[in-house]
Amino acid sequence: MARFTNRIPDDDTRERAVCDECGFVAYENPKMVVGSVVVHDGQVLLCRRAIEPRRGYWTLPAGYLELQETVEAGAQREAMEEAAARITLDGILAVFSISRIGQVQIIFRARFDGAPTFAAGVESLDVRLFDWADIPWDELAFSSVHWSLRAWRALGDGPLGAPAGNPPSDPQGLSPETPSQSAL
Repeated sequence: MARFTNRIPDDDTRERAVCDECGFVAYENPKMVVGSVVVHDGQVLLCRRAIEPRRGYWTLPAGYLELQETVEAGAQREAMEEAAARITLDGILAVFSISRIGQVQIIFRARFDGAPTFAAGVESLDVRLFDWADIPWDELAFSSVHWSLRAWRALGDGPLGAPAGNPPSDPQGLSPETPSQSAL
């Protein structure tokens, strides 16, 4: 069995896991997460998680991008898997760096493709449309859900410009998740 040692490979600047026998460098790179803020008549679609982490908390329909999948197709797949919802993407709403867990999140603004139909998928306990005032802020699963909802609220149905990013209070996504974060 190959043995790896953490060291800085030649022509590199970061410590990596390097095979002691052949010099193979085992790069570890961030995982891509794709999702959507799905909106209908001013309401936003949220899913109550049926899986860990943060089981029972509300989130956007989102998840890991698969190999050989575009970010757009991944976001649409996640909405179908988690909320049985067919969606049309308007464009990129936000890009977040969550470096403490090695994630880059690409969040789209989206709408239902036709009539708003949805149901809980296997990874969701419940799926609902919420008015802004009724969003369960203290029960949102992740900081990036808060950030995404605030980006959507700031933009509304207006034209999409440059995507929103991490808030100034956490520019690198280093803060741990907290169960309760108040809305702006």
